[in-house]
Amino acid sequence: MKKVSGFLVLLVLMIFSGVAVAGDPMIEDALANFSSPVFLTISILLNLAIITFMIVAQWKLFVKAGEPGWAAIVPIYNAVLLMKISGKPGWWVILMFVPIANLIVVVMMDIGLARNFGRSDGFAIGLIFFPYIFLAILGFGDSKYSPVAATI
Repeated sequence: MKKVSGFLVLLVLMIFSGVAVAGDPMIEDALANFSSPVFLTISILLNLAIITFMIVAQWKLFVKAGEPGWAAIVPIYNAVLLMKISGKPGWWVILMFVPIANLIVVVMMDIGLARNFGRSDGFAIGLIFFPYIFLAILGFGDSKYSPVAATI
């Protein structure tokens, strides 16, 4: 565990300083541990569990909004439906492929999503920064979908 935490500290330092420490034995040892079959297997299983959880949460969210739940597993179409549910035009999904604009669109979509489920703008901030938790709260919680007039 000490090697991993040391590796993470060095990784953060490298990211923020822009300096690569190639050839450092501690980093090479840590990288060898990260490429072990056990670590890769655990990583893949954890990612599959998170993906499955998010699909189920989004499925329930779509059903609450009166949309087909299966749409949660269809790329692009699920984003179009999220735009529709949040009260934004579906063509905004195209803007999600434009750098910088995608950040603005996602923030506005999350605000609309929170409002249409009767939640506050503070909840929208949670959707922006912690979507795995707050989408699950919308999907599995007792929030009711009641669309409000879009402001933008």
